[in-house]
Amino acid sequence: MEKLTLRDIPYKKGKGGIIIQVKVEPRSSRTEVAGVHGEALKVKLTAPPVEGKANKQLIEVLADHFNIKKRDVEVLRGETGRLKTILLKGIGD
Repeated sequence: MEKLTLRDIPYKKGKGGIIIQVKVEPRSSRTEVAGVHGEALKVKLTAPPVEGKANKQLIEVLADHFNIKKRDVEVLRGETGRLKTILLKGIGD
C-alpha cells in the first residue's frame, strides 16, 4: 500500500503533536499500515497481543511510517485494546 500522509488520516492537534486513532490487528500474516478504517488508521502487526509485544511493534511501525523517533510515539489510551489513541510528538506543530 502507498504510504499515507496526514491528509489521508483523521487526526486532532494535541499538546506537542497530533493525536490519531489506531485500530490494531495483531497476529497478522504481515506488518503494515493497511489504510484508514472509519476514523482510525488500521495497522496490521505480526506480534501477538501479549506482554506489550504488539504495542512495541506498533510504536516501531508508526515511528518508521511518519519518520519520527520511537520515543515520539506515545500510547495515550488503549494499552490493552485493539483501538488505541496515539500521540505523535513533533508533527503538525
